[in-house]
Amino acid sequence: MLRLSLISLILAFSASANAEDFNYNFLTLGYGSIDLDGGPDGNVFTLGGSYALTDTYFAFANYGAGSLDAGIDTTSWDAGFGYHRALSDQVDFVAELAYVYFDVDDPQFGSDDDSGLGLAVGFRFAQSEKLELNAGINYVDFGDRGGDTGFALGALYDVNDKYSVGLSGAWADDVSMYTLSGRFHFGK
Repeated sequence: MLRLSLISLILAFSASANAEDFNYNFLTLGYGSIDLDGGPDGNVFTLGGSYALTDTYFAFANYGAGSLDAGIDTTSWDAGFGYHRALSDQVDFVAELAYVYFDVDDPQFGSDDDSGLGLAVGFRFAQSEKLELNAGINYVDFGDRGGDTGFALGALYDVNDKYSVGLSGAWADDVSMYTLSGRFHFGK
């Protein structure tokens, strides 16, 4: 269940995007903290991106590498397609479908990996010309191993037309993750 929760948390961050005109073309670099209730804690490095295919569809991919207490290392990635629709000038609805892979390397118990499908839905709110707030829920299904649901909240502040900084939080089961990120915007 720990793996499923971590995957859900990492996927939750792929739904956030920039506040100016809801650009779906970006590269993101992040560093975060994972807090597991009653388990190992640690840090995670994330790299992700999104590319607008049309006015309403986009492709995305994310990579995460974590280092937890007791020498536990995690690696994850997801890739998929998304859909967005403007509900107003300030709000976009976003839905994503992804293939998800996750690997845990524990020196005491060995290595284990899994893959499955993830679905995320959320909203992007243009609070102002410089500030975006976002919220979402996601579900990852690993077939016989079950699934997990996660929630995420975030904010992005546009430093200029090309660069934003963000803070986000994600929660699933007994896991919390907080991330500070930088995002480079390109194209429209």
